[in-house]
Amino acid sequence: MSDPLAIDPGASAWAPASVGNIGVGFDLLGHVIDGPRDVARVRRIDAPEVTIEAIAGDVAGAGAIPLDAARNTAGQALIALRDAQALPYGFALRIEKGIPLGSGLGGSAASCVAALVAANALLDAPLSREALYPFALDGEAVASGSRHGDNVAPMLLGGIVLATAERLLRLPAPNWLHAVVVHPDQTLETRRSRAVLADPYPLATVVAHGAHLAQFVLGLERGDAALLRAGLRDVLVEPRRAELIPGFDRVRQAAYDHDAIGASISGGGPSVFAWFASRAAADAAAPAMRQAFVDAGFGARAYVSAVSAPAAQLLPTSPVRHHDTAPHKMAAP
Repeated sequence: MSDPLAIDPGASAWAPASVGNIGVGFDLLGHVIDGPRDVARVRRIDAPEVTIEAIAGDVAGAGAIPLDAARNTAGQALIALRDAQALPYGFALRIEKGIPLGSGLGGSAASCVAALVAANALLDAPLSREALYPFALDGEAVASGSRHGDNVAPMLLGGIVLATAERLLRLPAPNWLHAVVVHPDQTLETRRSRAVLADPYPLATVVAHGAHLAQFVLGLERGDAALLRAGLRDVLVEPRRAELIPGFDRVRQAAYDHDAIGASISGGGPSVFAWFASRAAADAAAPAMRQAFVDAGFGARAYVSAVSAPAAQLLPTSPVRHHDTAPHKMAAP
C-alpha cells in the first residue's frame, strides 16, 4: 500500500515584496509592501529529500532560477528545515514568481519565506515564525552569499522588522506612514550591488550613519515624522550604489519634490522607495517618481503601500493537514 504522504495535497502560501535596508538599516532593517508577491506550493513526499518540480511566473531577470534545491533559496530553506527537525519525509515544491529577481524587492527571499510558511503548515508540530527565521537565513544566503535578514524577517512578521543574526523584532509603524516603491525595467544582481561596499569607510561617515539610524528608530518608536525625516538619510550605502542605478537621482528628487520624509534605494536596487506622512501624499508622488525613471529611459511600475503591510500568509484554499500556528496578530498593523 502506498504511503499517503506521497499524495499529500499540500499547502500554498504567499510572501510579499519588501524594502530591504530602509536606507539607514543596512542588513538590519526592512519592511514589506502590499504589492507583488511570490507563491509557493509544498507537499509532503515519502522520499527524505527536497525537490523543486517547477518554477513559473516572472522568471526573467538575474539569470535562470535553479531547480536544484540546494542552489535555490526556497529549496535550501526547506532542506535546512527538514534537517533541523530530522523529518522522516521530504517536500516537493512549486514556485510561482511574482517578484522579479534582481529588482531590490526581495524576490529571492519571498520564494524562501513562502515555501517555509507552506511547509510549516504540513509539519506534525508547526513552528512559530521566529523559529522559522534561521531556515530563512539559510535560504537567503544562497542568493546573497551572506546570512542577513532584512528581507526575510519582515516577510515572516509583517510591517517593519529589526533583524539580527539571532533574532527578529517587529518595530512600531504609525498608521499614517506610507511608502512608494518604484521598480524600473532594470536588473541589478545582489552580489554586484554588495561588491561596491567592500572598501573601508571613514570613521566620520560611520558616526554620521549611527546618528541617523538612532534618530530613525526613535522616530518609529515615537511616531515622530520630524525624527524620521532627520534619520532617513543614507550616507553609508546609497552614495556607492547610486551610480549603478540610471535615473536614481531623478527619482529621489521627485520624491522630495512631493515632501517625502526620506527616499533611498530599496534593498540592493534598482528599485527606489520613499516614505510619506499620508496615503494621499504617497499617491500624489507615485506618478512623478515613476515618470522620473521613464524620463531616464526606463519603463517602471510604482506601488503605494502602508508601511505596516501584512506578513506572508497561507492561501485560505490550501487543503492542509495542520494549521499554521504562527500568531497572526504579528501580521496586523
